Parts: sequence; structure tokens; C-alpha cells
Amino acid sequence: MKVRKIGIVSLSSCVLGEDFVAHEVKIGIERLKEYGIEVEFLPNSKKGIEFIKNNPEARAKDLIKAFEDDSIDMILTAIGGDDTYRLLPYLFENNELEKVVKQKIFLGFSDTTMNHFMLNKVGIKTFYGQAFLPDICELSNEMLPYSKHFFEELINTGKIKEIYPSDVWYNEREDFSEKSIGISMEEHQNRGFELLRGNARFEGQILGGCLETIFDIFDNTRYEDSVYLCKKYEIFPSLEEWKNKILLLETSEERPKPELFRKMILKLQEYGIFDVISGLIVGKPQNEEYYDEYKQILLDEIKNQDLSIVYNINIGHSTPRCIIPFGVNAKVDVERQIIEFEE
Repeated sequence: MKVRKIGIVSLSSCVLGEDFVAHEVKIGIERLKEYGIEVEFLPNSKKGIEFIKNNPEARAKDLIKAFEDDSIDMILTAIGGDDTYRLLPYLFENNELEKVVKQKIFLGFSDTTMNHFMLNKVGIKTFYGQAFLPDICELSNEMLPYSKHFFEELINTGKIKEIYPSDVWYNEREDFSEKSIGISMEEHQNRGFELLRGNARFEGQILGGCLETIFDIFDNTRYEDSVYLCKKYEIFPSLEEWKNKILLLETSEERPKPELFRKMILKLQEYGIFDVISGLIVGKPQNEEYYDEYKQILLDEIKNQDLSIVYNINIGHSTPRCIIPFGVNAKVDVERQIIEFEE
């Protein structure tokens, strides 16, 4: 299945539509057009920070419209952002989302983790790992080669066959202004997938995403009503539903301090998730900050000694990024440095 039309949505509070990203948006649109792809920005997606923040219902309407429109083959999130959990009442109160969903490509990461859980709840397979502004609109002369490889595979075939480690990783940009157009990011040699514990081979369907967003499901520190709404609409799978799945975790650009990382892992330990899943895969921390500290915390706090834990996947907030399909069986093989996906 070749993608002919992409619908771009802003499901979290985010910056799409602001003048300071106009040069990035222009680059992204031109790149997609080079692939022969028609681009549609859903009606509310470019209305700017204030409108998007204050109108979660409008964001939800865009997602519903993107699923209803049969001409849209792929729904691409603008960027991560925050507070997409606020869409829950507008998508689930009267089964609004369930009434319109059909299987089409949905791609996003970061705060979009919550949307992946929403779509998982209504039986839609999704793709985790890239978004419009951070990947398609990359300010280098082209998309980062590793990221580009997986994006092209997805738009040309509608699936991802396998992922493997990138040869390099990049220091994150600090300047996204027009002055940075055409300037490459600093490269570092990448280590491959690291087995921290357990069997080097395991399998199951992958689900998960950004650790901080998952933590909001259990903790009200960031939002006073996130726990209430996530519980009301039962957005996080039960332990029974997590059985034999592979949990994906990755950390955000906020680069959580080790104390917070420990607190978040302990919350999942308390939920009991590490006792029922078939394996845990963990993304490379951005700029490799706290790389060793996070590793040690995983080994210290996850009590299931038999659980396979694989670290340093090129997914999420560290560039470059692969794309991981949710809802299809995955076979992880650390010895061969590969994760294969079965349709």
C-alpha cells in the first residue's frame, strides 16, 4: 500500500501554525510532495499554541475527521507536545472514536503515546517513532538517513519489516531558526542494542512509548485530572491485556533526572507490568544523558530477574529514529541485532 495523501493533526498542545516554525513546515511540505504525496492539514491543526491548548475538543474533531476521510491514507502527528489526554472525553464519552476508526497508518511519538493507547483500545494498529516537525521537517539538507529509510518504507509499503541499530546518533539541535537550514548535526558512533538481562531472543506485540506520558496515567504531578480521566476511560491496558506483550519505554527531551526516572520505573513495577510482559525494550536517552544511570536503575528496580531487558533502541527522543509497529508480532534477537515484525 503506497501512501498518496497524508493528513497532519495537532493532537497535543503544540507549535504548528506559529510563524517561528513556518520555514520548517515549508521544508516538510516540499519533501512530502517530492514523494508525490498530497498533504492536508486538518482544520484546527495550524491554529497556533493558544487555540490548540484551549480547545482539546477541536483537536479530537480533527482526529475523527482524519479517520472519516477515506482519501487520507496516513495520519501524521505534527509533533509531540503535551496534554493529549484531554481529548479522552471527546473521543470516548459516546464512543465517537470507535464509530469512525478504520485501519489506516497512524504515526507519532512523545505525548502521542496517549493517542496510541486510545487507538489500541479501539483495535487499531499504529506506528510509533516519528512525527512531521521533528523528522520530515529536519533542517539538514535531507531527512536523517536512518530516519528517512524507515519513513520511506512505511509510505511505500504500509509496514515496517524490521529494525536494526543506527550506525550513528546525533547531538540534538539547540537552534531551529532559519539560520540552521542546511546545517548538519554533530554525529557520534552508536553502540548497538544492549541486552541488560534475560534471554537475547523473545517475542510479542509491542506497545508503550514515552515514559513521562505513561507516568501521567498513574500520577497527577503534571496534570491534576490525568489519573482520573485515564482511569475513567480505561486507557491503559490491564495486566491481563499486557500478558506476553513487549513494553517499549523511552524518555523525553526533558531528560528526566535519575531520581525521577527511578520514581517512574517504580510506579510501573508497582502496577505489576514487569511480571507479565515477555520483554522490555528501552530507547536511547537524548544526547545519551544519564545513559549509565538509567541502565542501573532498570537493573535495580525491576524485580523480575527473568525479564529480558534490551537497551539503546534508536526510538523516540534521540535522533535518528526508527519506526516501530504496534499490534503486530515482533521477534527480538539481540545477538543478530534485529527486531523483525510479522504481519
